[in-house]
Amino acid sequence: MKLYTRSGDKGQTSIIGGKRDKDDIRIEAYGTCDELNAFVGRAAALLNEEMFSDIKSELITIQHELFDCGSDLSTVKKDATFKVDESMITFLEERMDDYTEEAPPLQRFILPGGTSAASELHVCRTVARRAERLTAKLMKEEAIHEEVFKYLNRLSDYFFAAARVVNYRLEIADVEYERSAIVFHTSKKQ
Repeated sequence: MKLYTRSGDKGQTSIIGGKRDKDDIRIEAYGTCDELNAFVGRAAALLNEEMFSDIKSELITIQHELFDCGSDLSTVKKDATFKVDESMITFLEERMDDYTEEAPPLQRFILPGGTSAASELHVCRTVARRAERLTAKLMKEEAIHEEVFKYLNRLSDYFFAAARVVNYRLEIADVEYERSAIVFHTSKKQ
C-alpha cells in the first residue's frame, strides 16, 4: 500500500459524504484535533508509568476519542452515525472533579509550566481551545454533531486539571501570574 494517493494535489480532500478545499473550516477543525492528538501522545510519553498510570491511561483514551472527534467533524453525510457521546464528556468532568480535589486550591491565574509533562499538558490545553474555536466557527456555518463541541470544551479544562496534578504529585508548585487578582473562589480547606 502506498501512503500517497495524489488525490489532494489540486487542493481538495475527501471527507465522509463529499469533498472540501483543504483550507475549509471543517478541515481546519478536524485537522486541529489531529494536531492535538499528536501533542497528547507526546504528553503521555513524558509521564512516568508508576506515578501517573491513571493520567497516562486517560490520555490514550483521549487519543482514541480525538480520532472520534475528527471522524464526526469530517462527516457531512445526512444519515451519519456519530461516535462522540455524552458518556465521554461525563468521564472528563468526573476526572476533572477528582483532580481538582487532589491539587491544592487555586485562587489566581497560573503560568503554564512546571515539569515537562505538565508543560506539555498546557500545550494540549491551548491546542484544544483552538480546536474548540474552529469548531465554534464551523457551527455558525454548518450543522455538526454538537457533542464534539461539548467534548472539546471539557477537554481543555481536563488538560488544565491534569497539568496541575502532575506538578502537585512531583511537588512542583504552580507559579501564579503575579498581576492576577483573586479570580477563583474556593471553599476547599487548605
